[in-house]
Amino acid sequence: MTASKKVAAVTGAGSGIGRATAVALAHAGFAVALIGRRIEPLLETKELIGNAGGEAHAYTGDVTDAASVEHAFAQIAQTFGRLDVLFNNAGRNAGAVPLEDYEVDFWNDVVATNLTGVFLCARAAYRLMKAQSPQGGRIINNGSISAHSPRPHTIAYSATKHAVTGITRSIALDGRAYNIACSQIDIGNAATPLTERMNKGVLQADGRLAPEVRMDVTHVANAVVHMASLPLEANVLNMTIMASAMPFVGRG
Repeated sequence: MTASKKVAAVTGAGSGIGRATAVALAHAGFAVALIGRRIEPLLETKELIGNAGGEAHAYTGDVTDAASVEHAFAQIAQTFGRLDVLFNNAGRNAGAVPLEDYEVDFWNDVVATNLTGVFLCARAAYRLMKAQSPQGGRIINNGSISAHSPRPHTIAYSATKHAVTGITRSIALDGRAYNIACSQIDIGNAATPLTERMNKGVLQADGRLAPEVRMDVTHVANAVVHMASLPLEANVLNMTIMASAMPFVGRG
């Protein structure tokens, strides 16, 4: 690694928003640590970055498991010596399930990934950023449009994404003493395999099924790069990036 390169870690880097953002960060000059549960998709992302002349390293890790997260970030510290940016991106969809049909195990699975996973990765990054010299760094949490307004029958997903906002604001406050900034990007309808169902129709607040427009995922990736590239004296605390014509403003 060149000494002048900053280091960015991306969770959920094997597909979708995570992959697109990892590639964009590498293109912007970051050395990128790719984190995910399965090595094969991470190696595909690494190859994309390497073919474009960028630098990336892959680390397997399950964000729901504290020991796995700590191991991944210890490897990052060993490889790079520091961490400048974490894009805390890993998460899962939960589908539309009426409240009366929610199983506790299903609730716990969503919370484990979308909330506890965000906390565990933020904690690991925070510890590195506090201990390193020069001290500091930036944590960018992937929230969601659902951090502001829920879709029908998505209580677990909506609850976790609202909670991510609390994590973001707490870290933004507590990190001041250590030059650690924290941001949140709330994304609406990025075109990834996870949102292909929107082409056929998504449940709306009035009970209709209606298709929704999506935007190219590279717009999200470029927005994260902008946030990541700011000097630590400045912070985008919260950014909403969405398909312009999606039913969010005035939803319902």
